Amino acid sequence: MDTTILEDLGLTTAEIKVYISLLELRSAPAGEILSRCKLHNSVMHRALNSLTQKSLINYIFDGRRKIYQATDPDNFLAFIEQKKNKFEQILPELKAKLQISKQLSRPTENATIYKDTRGISEVYRQLREEKGKEYLSFGGGKVCEDRMGTAWWKNHHLNRIKNKLPSRQVFDETVRSFGKELIKKQISQVRYFPAHFAQFQETVIVGDLVAISLFTKDAYSILIRDQFVAEGYIKYFQLLWKNAKP
Repeated sequence: MDTTILEDLGLTTAEIKVYISLLELRSAPAGEILSRCKLHNSVMHRALNSLTQKSLINYIFDGRRKIYQATDPDNFLAFIEQKKNKFEQILPELKAKLQISKQLSRPTENATIYKDTRGISEVYRQLREEKGKEYLSFGGGKVCEDRMGTAWWKNHHLNRIKNKLPSRQVFDETVRSFGKELIKKQISQVRYFPAHFAQFQETVIVGDLVAISLFTKDAYSILIRDQFVAEGYIKYFQLLWKNAKP
């Protein structure tokens, strides 16, 4: 089981161990949970208390001792909704601070580095939501597809299409099967270079944004916002597009 998803929701490693153990045990006293989780006693009890406060576990009394049990995993949806509601309370204030900083006319950084696959996911979210005329990309290959997962790429382009952002992309032959599926979608065009052009990186241009993403073991992405840099990459893309084959 990929428990990093639970980490993304804000659970600690100890909370995850306790919750998963209780799902497997159905119900158990603290001693049995401790034996299964292999945690320090104090750490486990902090996890039990915090999970109870989050309504992810509950307990009943058997004499003087507490018998814990995990609540239905559907309760995570309520937990997520609660976090969302809390964030929405401060969202207007955060936006106001951003607006003020823009009005101060300070010089801003044109390039930002985003690390690991989560960072790359954030970069591609910004690309597909950018108000540009086209989504242009080149490079990449089967290694890039496998690094993020085919399902991730499909979902990315479905969201791009949902945002009505047309694409032209230059792939290589190692990902032709993915390209064949993509061109069946709306506003999506693909051309190809031979397989030996496959790379570990992909470059995407949308509006004034240029993203150079490297899908190596220590994946990262460089996101540049610069009109002149984007125009230069677009010229290079047009040359590739002209020479690539359907």
